[in-house]
Amino acid sequence: MCGIVGAAARRNVVPILIEGLRKLEYRGYDSAGLATLNGNLDRVRAVGRVADLQTRADQARVDAPTGIAHTRWATHGGVTEDNAHPHFSAGAGHEICVVHNGIIENHEALRRRLREQGYVFHSDTDTEVIAHLVHSRVVSGDTLFEAVRSCVRELQGAYAIAVISKAEPDTVVGSRRGSPLLLGVGVDGSGKGENFLASDTSALLQVTKYVAYLEEGDVVEIRPDGYTIVDADDAPASRPIVESQLSADAIELGQYSHYMQKEIFEQPGAIANTLEMVAGASALSPELFGADAAEILGRTRQILILACGTSFHAGLVAKYWIESIAKLPVSVEIASEYRYRDSVALPDTLVITISQSGETADTLAALQYAKQLGQSDTLTICNVPESALIRQSKLRFLTRAGPEIGVASTKAFTTQLASLFVLTMVLAKVHGRLDAKREHELITQMRHLPAAMNHILECEPAVRHWAQRFAPKEHALFLGRGVHYPIAMEGALKLKEISYIHAEAYAAGELKHGPLALVDRSMPVVVVAPNDALIEKLKSNLQEVRARGGELYVFADRDTHIDPSDGVNIINLHDHAGPLSPILHVVPLQLLSYHVSLARGTDVDKPRNLAKSVTVE
Repeated sequence: MCGIVGAAARRNVVPILIEGLRKLEYRGYDSAGLATLNGNLDRVRAVGRVADLQTRADQARVDAPTGIAHTRWATHGGVTEDNAHPHFSAGAGHEICVVHNGIIENHEALRRRLREQGYVFHSDTDTEVIAHLVHSRVVSGDTLFEAVRSCVRELQGAYAIAVISKAEPDTVVGSRRGSPLLLGVGVDGSGKGENFLASDTSALLQVTKYVAYLEEGDVVEIRPDGYTIVDADDAPASRPIVESQLSADAIELGQYSHYMQKEIFEQPGAIANTLEMVAGASALSPELFGADAAEILGRTRQILILACGTSFHAGLVAKYWIESIAKLPVSVEIASEYRYRDSVALPDTLVITISQSGETADTLAALQYAKQLGQSDTLTICNVPESALIRQSKLRFLTRAGPEIGVASTKAFTTQLASLFVLTMVLAKVHGRLDAKREHELITQMRHLPAAMNHILECEPAVRHWAQRFAPKEHALFLGRGVHYPIAMEGALKLKEISYIHAEAYAAGELKHGPLALVDRSMPVVVVAPNDALIEKLKSNLQEVRARGGELYVFADRDTHIDPSDGVNIINLHDHAGPLSPILHVVPLQLLSYHVSLARGTDVDKPRNLAKSVTVE
């Protein structure tokens, strides 16, 4: 949820810390703060955006070679300056500051113990216990590195932390468990001169492309002249330094007004990148998913998909595809629900996790629960190659969407769908349900997807016109049938996320079973209308809406023969794309939510109460 940056260098790191927070602001933007060491330990915090922190830092003329910084999405405690990070502990000649992502589940027990020791708490956060806990160890004689190593053994829950101490002015110590943290190695990758910590590579591209991904339980100490890592067992550890392939240009807005707009229009390229190895092939190989894929997929008899939010909708689309084409039964579960119920674990089940970040706390916990039940065949579809989900799964497929900054997911979703369709084809082929002719036809259709998506994007002016009429509304209904029902769900979610219009999605055949009671002149009804086997059924559902005075906004294939009329607004998109149609039909729904949000004046990229990467339960 939140963002961390830390630096130990021989130059002023305050501009580096603040610019790093700007790149991480999509992770949290309720408040921001930094702490620096330059003789004194100085702390600057601000409620609001990173720009507010920048103003305060400029006013305070902060200048230091060592520091930590944080941008927050509130979990424990409201949005106040007292609750903003970094958190502070002082006494007995020592001063400590800490920033933290995640949730400390045993913070109440630690808080009681620390209060008995005389510590006074100034915030409502779980994080402040870490500052006092580290301080208590430093006062007893531990170095900062030793103190953090000792303290993290007592922390239960998920965390990534960075800590500084006035007594060690050139040192930052970090640790992670269940929340991402990486080491950035400065200068030429040797670690001589300056080193960094961050919760995301994008925060460090301004200073280095050389990074090491810390593993569960690692503790790292960085200094200007080097770094030291120990693992969860307190043994010296070496993590490989890799050169990030992420470019600074990929996280800049360029010609676009918002990241969401940029990412909607990046989808043809993201799809092309994701399908690069597939579109150029004459046949598909199971090895696309890993060296053991042929064996694992061959013994698969049913599939369990675990995901949250938009990724859950991708899993629902995949259920239709896999059951229709590969003829394997599929269950799709919301990850946060799956782990808290008694589940029947069937043999020969492939457990698929889907996540943009690969660090989604609920999905990680659900994967671990599935493994505990004996379901060891696992596959992750994800956008981040070194993420926790990727590392904890036997098989994997990278979506190659590039960085997605806008909170409302767009290109991550469509590349997930493209990846899941590839999986569907491979499963069908492995199980003898996809002949060579059909395989060639589907590969050809996938090869055409980027061009088809470019054509769909041409509907933006018409969608912008619709958005002006949507803007005053407070409720909307989305309808779809079959494989497009989850696409209607995704469209409703997007509208809720960034425009704050209450929106619900229903399978169109369910109208008469309740939601038709909501339909009147003030309720716009958005319809996903591909020219598939259910189109005539869907047309009947549209008549039910019109008979109650509801106004229809229909995204239709060109050959559906739904004509515009009073109360029936049509945007014709493209010829029917067969099974790949959901990937195309979601694009105008993304554009609709984007332009409605603009018309209502909400913050498109940073909607209230939400953050991009949900790394807490």
